Amino acid sequence: MSVKALFDLTGQVALITGGSRGLGLQMAEALGELGAKLAITARKADELAEAKTHLEGMGYEVLTVVNDLQKLDQIPAMVDQVVSHYGTIDILVNNAGATWGAKAEEYPDEAWHKVMGLNVDAPFFLSREVGRRCMIPQGHGNIIVTASVAGLKGTPPGMNTIAYNTSKAAAIHFAKTLASEWGHYGIRVNAICPGFFPTKLASGLIDKLGDTLVARTPLRRLGGDEDLKGTVAFLASNASRHITGQAIVVDGGASVI
Repeated sequence: MSVKALFDLTGQVALITGGSRGLGLQMAEALGELGAKLAITARKADELAEAKTHLEGMGYEVLTVVNDLQKLDQIPAMVDQVVSHYGTIDILVNNAGATWGAKAEEYPDEAWHKVMGLNVDAPFFLSREVGRRCMIPQGHGNIIVTASVAGLKGTPPGMNTIAYNTSKAAAIHFAKTLASEWGHYGIRVNAICPGFFPTKLASGLIDKLGDTLVARTPLRRLGGDEDLKGTVAFLASNASRHITGQAIVVDGGASVI
């Protein structure tokens, strides 16, 4: 098989949560370019409509589903919509996430539960739903979790993101454990660990610490609009068919120093 054929996703269905903007939209662009049929979800209908217009303008087939993943009981209905439209789900990108900045001793209960709910609970319940309804019966599937370099170590003083870091460490181990459990079904599970990208989620810290972050990065740059495309294309395709349970860091080298 040619290398080009290994990356071909023609006819596969990819569900990307948080797919209306930022990293999710970037990954949707990449999977669409490789031939995948796209389903993107987010809370805000207007942002989804804008993303749909953008992706369809690039020539990709797109279904949008308005959904709040913090409401876990709505997950089956969301999967229903995608399966009713496309027939199955082959690729699941658990990308939606949240953060909250506060000192640990002052961290609000509701903030902790919000971050954990969206970053840990939702990927599990959605993966379980897609796994048992689509991937396990069909004997193949590919789950990708957007984790973070924040899940690999603590943060510098003053960053105050204890729930986010904890949740992203959980996301990495969720991917490793699910990969171990579901490998015999032909399902692969991997995590992507981005560093700092100029997204809405990270904008506050970048505004505050941008120059320092760049100075601490060997490549002397933050992540850009193209920098996750190759990684998600690799992990979603047969180019990585013998890779599962891994966490790939995309941070310009910041985590190695």
